[in-house]
Amino acid sequence: MKQAFDSFTEPQADRRKFLLGLLFCSAAGVAAWRQPRIKIDYLGKEKLEDLVPKTIGRWDFVTASGLVIPPEDDFEKTLYSQVLTRVYSDNRGTPIMLLLAQSSSQTGFLQVHRPETCYSAGGYKIATLGTHDIQVGSKVVKANLMEAESDSSTEHVIYWTRIGNMMPHSWREQKIDVAEQNLRGIVPDAILVRLSSVAPDGDAARRQIDEFVRAMIESVPAKMRSVFIV
Repeated sequence: MKQAFDSFTEPQADRRKFLLGLLFCSAAGVAAWRQPRIKIDYLGKEKLEDLVPKTIGRWDFVTASGLVIPPEDDFEKTLYSQVLTRVYSDNRGTPIMLLLAQSSSQTGFLQVHRPETCYSAGGYKIATLGTHDIQVGSKVVKANLMEAESDSSTEHVIYWTRIGNMMPHSWREQKIDVAEQNLRGIVPDAILVRLSSVAPDGDAARRQIDEFVRAMIESVPAKMRSVFIV
């Protein structure tokens, strides 16, 4: 009786596999037909190192090293078109570390990394992660706040990502924003803006970073501010 039952169900399993195969082939065909073709790149031929001044408000550039950065492998070289790292100091407070990572194309396969992943991979413990909006003139920057702890210090991090003309707060929102723009036939550019400070007073560090953000955006020519915010 068991043998008869087995011989009866096998063709149904094969039929399901065949139907699933047809479904996947159809989806691949639709994806190819809907492949994004319109590219948006706010940075264009500009270089981040030229666009961002070495003097921002009361802060001056002091070094380009000492920041937590993603590993430099072949994937990172493919993902990011430009990466800029700088440390600024006003000779009074704790230095501010700036990282900019720009990608000229965002698809469902390549998406700009978010700092919580990078810091965790670097051995940091993510103690706090939440939203932190910053008022910059008439606009609100939808940023995120993160505290990354190591054995010796706590790094207070504020960051945001701009994907095309959207600024997602989370990895989920980022994937949705990329998918929506891809479905409209658009391959958007993207940038990660990350600022951080290692200081004993977290509130003071955040206030200082907020002030630096406002000064940085104002220091960029108005027509190029869309590279960083929308």
